[in-house]
Amino acid sequence: MRVSGAIVAQVLDLIGSEIRAGMTTLELDEMAEAYIRDQGAVPSFLNYAPKGDPDVTPYPATLCVSINEEVVHGVPSEKKIIREGDIVSVDCGAYKGGYHGDAARTYSIGEVKPEVKKLVEVTKECLERGIAHAVAGNRLHDISSAVEEHARSFGFSVIQNMVGHGIGSELHEEPPVPNYGRKNTGVKLREGMALAIEPMIAMGRSRNAISKNGAWVAVTEDGKPSAHFEHTIIVRKDRAEIMTLS
Repeated sequence: MRVSGAIVAQVLDLIGSEIRAGMTTLELDEMAEAYIRDQGAVPSFLNYAPKGDPDVTPYPATLCVSINEEVVHGVPSEKKIIREGDIVSVDCGAYKGGYHGDAARTYSIGEVKPEVKKLVEVTKECLERGIAHAVAGNRLHDISSAVEEHARSFGFSVIQNMVGHGIGSELHEEPPVPNYGRKNTGVKLREGMALAIEPMIAMGRSRNAISKNGAWVAVTEDGKPSAHFEHTIIVRKDRAEIMTLS
């Protein structure tokens, strides 16, 4: 998992150095797939479909690239152009040696409105605070509560119908890791548990991300911007080990 996690981090580093106004989201996707395959790995998201749901079309890309009000699962396209002032959330997964790594970052393109810049900063802080609670002996929702409390203290909303997850030989495993909840509830965290913690925080009052016409991309209910950060971590006794650090 350290290997697959490192590949994901390297992809997100690469995107951070290359992303700019005028690019298409498909360019980012092609860059990411080439890098992952050069490392002898496979994109985790490409052709992914939730188990037990035959009506869902397999995901058609390596990355999820979501812009502004798009919360998650933005499908890369040659028609989708990144513009000055956008925030762009990029989610990436890689599979190698039988295990997955999964992480996301939100990038600010050029001059971003101060309130949107603050959203991005706070969402990253939410991830850091959640990870700080991912230690053996705590409860799962200690992570969730830390994320929610920090987001709401700035007047931001937590997207509740999209959650983090266990991760390992499968991309999505038990348990789900919500970004809201009560302290001292949820399963007890044990050393060695692998989790993908991923706050999705919005500027407006949206509590859910909604998709239309069966599309993969899910947007905020009120059209306000949303940011997304994620790390794959391993629960340890004193401090979580982050698999997807830059």
